Parts: sequence; C-alpha cells; structure tokens
Amino acid sequence: MQQRSVVVVGAGITGLWQALTLARRGHRIRLVEQSTAPFADAASRLAGAMLAPFCEAEAAEPVVRDLGLQSLALWRGTFPGVTARGTLVVAGTRDRAELVRFARMTEGFDKLDAEQLDVLEPGLGGRFAAALYYPDEAHMAPTEAMSFLLDAARSAGVKVSFGTRWGGESQAADIVIDCRGLAARGELAGLRGVRGERVVVRTREVELTRPVRLLHPRHPLYVVPWPDGLFMIGATVIESEDSSSVTVRSALDLLSMAYALHPAFGEAEIIELGAGVRPAFADNVPKIVVRGRHIHVNGLYRHGFLMAPALAALVADYLDKGTADARVFLFE
Repeated sequence: MQQRSVVVVGAGITGLWQALTLARRGHRIRLVEQSTAPFADAASRLAGAMLAPFCEAEAAEPVVRDLGLQSLALWRGTFPGVTARGTLVVAGTRDRAELVRFARMTEGFDKLDAEQLDVLEPGLGGRFAAALYYPDEAHMAPTEAMSFLLDAARSAGVKVSFGTRWGGESQAADIVIDCRGLAARGELAGLRGVRGERVVVRTREVELTRPVRLLHPRHPLYVVPWPDGLFMIGATVIESEDSSSVTVRSALDLLSMAYALHPAFGEAEIIELGAGVRPAFADNVPKIVVRGRHIHVNGLYRHGFLMAPALAALVADYLDKGTADARVFLFE
C-alpha cells in the first residue's frame, strides 16, 4: 500500500472519521479546521447521534441503511461510549396508522404489546398500547463521541490545525479530502441546506434507557437520553439555510410533542435550544465526489453519525485499492 500525505478539511463528524480511518491505514494526515475551538462550527454538534439504520429506512434510500449497518459495526469497534440498547417507536392512540405504516416501511423490529413495552421501558409508564422495538440500533452523546475521535486521531499521528482557513493549496499534499459541509456548496452543484432545530432538557422525572420515536402525521419527534438526566428532543427538518435561533413555533412543536410522550417533560429544565444547517443533495444521499487529487465527502443530511464511518472506509478503500461504490461515488 502506498503511503500518502492527505489533508482533511473540516473537523466535524465526517472529517474526524476520515482523518482517523486514513491515519490508522498508515497515511500521513493533517486535519484542518477554521474554527478555533473544536466543533464550534460543526453541524454535527447538534446531532442526536442515533445509529438507527433500520428506522431511517422509513424515509431514506436503501444505501443509507446498508452503509449505516456498516457504520454501526465500526462505531461499536471504535468508541466505548456507544449505548447499544436499540430504539423504540411508538404512536398515540389516534395515530396508530402511523405505526402500521412505519412497520411496513422498515425491518429489523419486534412488535411489542403494552405489557412487553412496560417491561422493556418502564419509564413510559403504560402510556402506549403498542410499539416497535429495533434491538440492533444504538446511540451516543455527540460531543463526547467527537472528542473521543479527535483524541484518537491525534494518538494515531494526525496533525490537527484549528483556527486555520484552508485555501485549496492542493500542492501541499498528495490528496485533499474536503469535508466542510455546507461551506463547500460553491464547489458542489446541487448541495443545499436543511435546517434542523432541537431542544436539550434536564429532568430526573423521566427515565428512558434508549431513544424513543413518537410518530405523528405532522410533527414526528425523537427523544434521546444522554447522561446526567439530559434528553435531546428533536428535530425539525426545514428546507432553509437559515442558521438563526430556534423559532417559537418550532420550540412549541417540539416541547408539546415531548409532553405528549411523557407529561413529566412539562417540568423539565430547558438547557439549550439549538439550530443548525445540514448539507444535503436532492436525494438526501451523501456523495464522494472525486476530482483528481481533490475528494469531496458531503451531503450527509441528517445521517452524519450514522454514515460517516462507512464513508471514511470507502474513501480509504478507494485510495488503497482503487475500489469505488457506485451508489455514492461520482467522478468528475
């Protein structure tokens, strides 16, 4: 295998996995990030960090599920903070048709009745008559995971440069891998921004051990338990590149649906309201765009944590073996 000098631009979840994977393959890696503080400008810091390839198949192309399953294995083999307790999907009595539809669109689940649900997740307190349980899915706390990857990359020999704006000096390396997300939209036709908003709350009155998705025709919601009584409640999907603060309407939608999931959320302490813009292509499937020695890895939509490890492995295989998965590679 030929050892290459590689510059990875952007230290969000995509760039971190690219840098770590290539360094562990024996390449010389420099990771460049324009923000002075780690993750300050990364859309991935606002993620729910759910590894849910089966649930995401409800609205995503099959490649998202396939690469997501590969990523799930890579996460488990890399980060000890992965919580592998599966995902629950529930719906209110009036929305039971949504649960039937979700089951029809996905696989990898067990059907639970009310008694089985109460045994699996007592914190829901008999609030739902049925559920879908996806036992092979997982989740994590995003900032903890990104900090781990950054430390692991440094330990693998990656030279990290924060507060550095990359000017495209490709002559400084054999390969440049651009993972800047929406900042690269001027170089990638069809890349658009998708706004997401979420709330982080703290309460000791709700006990959940795994992510729960509450289905609704207009306002579906997911709640992800984090350590220390924190819960991430998300998330809106809005076709907009506006990264300003969370709107009152979105906050009301998220919090009212959280209250519908469990009334104790009504007394929770709001820790953070956050909004970010995620990069996506028209089909919401990520792309690896190869332009000679310059490679773009972009368009991960809301699947950054789910797909970043598998995409990093695909790029490494391309550099080492010349292989290219036609579902995500584009050559220009």
